[in-house]
Amino acid sequence: MSAGIFAAPLAGSGYVGLKTNVPKLLPSNDSFAWSRKTVSNGLRIHCMKTWNPINNKKFETLSYLPPLSDDSIAKEIDYMLKKGWIPCLEFDEVGTVHRENSRIPGYYDGRYWTLWKLPMFGCSDSSQVLNEIQECKKAYPNAYIRCLAFDNKHQVQCMAFVIQKPTTTSSNT
Repeated sequence: MSAGIFAAPLAGSGYVGLKTNVPKLLPSNDSFAWSRKTVSNGLRIHCMKTWNPINNKKFETLSYLPPLSDDSIAKEIDYMLKKGWIPCLEFDEVGTVHRENSRIPGYYDGRYWTLWKLPMFGCSDSSQVLNEIQECKKAYPNAYIRCLAFDNKHQVQCMAFVIQKPTTTSSNT
């Protein structure tokens, strides 16, 4: 393998090695055209507020969105299954990390939620998970319910999102 292979210019590229072939690849910063192409936080920019932090707990992924419909949940679960991950349901009355039983450093209650049945090994269809979600909602109507995705090859949690937030909470925080 020779060094000449790496120095060959790519077809259509403006670069040979680390040097440009085009003398004016980018306009100067003081030109009018450059200022019209750059992003600024000007008066014409309107941003969307996504999450109100006052008296509003932040949960898993997608928690800033309105409650997910069954169709949206099915799409998320289909994504999990397509990736080969294992869906799992958990529930908790409080739904947040808190310190109730001990004040020692590193100890927190609420890190781990209660598992609803076993992880759904061998699940091949999102309707199976949706049926389990409905059963969990019937059994625990005033609990937080979330869906997790586990990768059994890497032994990690890959994804989690809240399915149900109770309208009235009994949190101790």
